[in-house]
Amino acid sequence: MSTFTTYLWPVLLLAASNIFMTFAWYGHLKFKSAPLITAIMVSWGIAFFEYCLQVPANRLGHAVYTAPQLKMIQEAITLTVFAIFSAFWLGESLRWNDWVAFLLIAVAVFFSVHDWS
Repeated sequence: MSTFTTYLWPVLLLAASNIFMTFAWYGHLKFKSAPLITAIMVSWGIAFFEYCLQVPANRLGHAVYTAPQLKMIQEAITLTVFAIFSAFWLGESLRWNDWVAFLLIAVAVFFSVHDWS
């Protein structure tokens, strides 16, 4: 694998896994009339696919990123996926302070993954 794809594949897998996890954790909020046990079981089923992507992402990613870097990347991806999910699935807009918080996390990711040597 080229260096670029070595760095890119973990990020793509993390993005895909976060889509599944966001639906597992928050997708049921659109179906509040469904029984809680149904929401739990469906969420577990969705989370299985999240793990099928998350574990390889971290395995591959740890070859080029440190564990803290992987976590920071994952958090930034999670917030990006959640912002889109919140707007399009739940119909809830983000407030200005949410955007500021997201920006600060993006700055934290930059500081974590930047090569300071």
